Amino acid sequence: MKDSESIDLAAMLCSRLCHDMLSPVGALSNGLELLAMETDPEMRKSVIELLEQSSKTSTNKLKFFRLAFGAAGGFGDRVDVEEPKALIDALVADKDKIEVNWAIETANLAKPAVKVLLNFAQIAIDALVRGGSLDIGAEVRGKNCEIVVRATGTKIGFDESIGKALDGSLPSSELSSRTAAAHMIALLAEQAGGGLQYARTDETLVLGAVLPEAEGLIG
Repeated sequence: MKDSESIDLAAMLCSRLCHDMLSPVGALSNGLELLAMETDPEMRKSVIELLEQSSKTSTNKLKFFRLAFGAAGGFGDRVDVEEPKALIDALVADKDKIEVNWAIETANLAKPAVKVLLNFAQIAIDALVRGGSLDIGAEVRGKNCEIVVRATGTKIGFDESIGKALDGSLPSSELSSRTAAAHMIALLAEQAGGGLQYARTDETLVLGAVLPEAEGLIG
C-alpha cells in the first residue's frame, strides 16, 4: 500500500470512529446542559441516569475501536478471547433485539484474528437492522485460524460496497469511511497470507476468514 493510501485509510477509519462516537458524546453534552438548568430532583435523577448510560456507551465504543482499529491487547502477539467477547457483548448490550451466541474453541487468538473477529461482528450487528441472532465462532485448526460470524434476522441491511471491500474488488477511489474497516481487515488478511469471504441472502449474512497462525505476527 502506498503512503498516500495508508494516510487515506487512517483518515477514513478516524471518520468512522468519530461518526460512531458522535451520538453518545452528543448525548453527554446535552445531558450536562439539561442538568445545569434542571432543579426538580426527579428530573435531575433521570438526567443523571441518561448521563451514566451515555458515558458507559462511549467507553464501550472506545474500547472496541481501540482493539478493532488500533494496537491494544497487551504487549504479546495473542489476546485472551474473553477480551473481544466482552467488547462485543457490551456493544449489543443496549440492543435487546439481538441475541449473541458464542462458539470459540480456543483460549486466545492472534491480534490479526481478533481485529477480523471484531470488525466482522460490527458489520454483522449493523446488518441486523430489525434485530435477530449473531453467531460468532473461531477455531484453530492446525496452522490456521478459522473465523465465522453469521447474522440472521427478518431483514439484512448490507451495503454491497462493504462486500467488495472484503473480497478486494472495491476500487481504492471508491473507499469511504463506511467501507474502510472492511478494507483494513482485507489488507490484514492478505498480508497474513489468508483470506476473507462472505455470503448473504435476504435473512442471513455469513462472514468468514481463514488466517495462518503465523508465530510472532502482530496486527
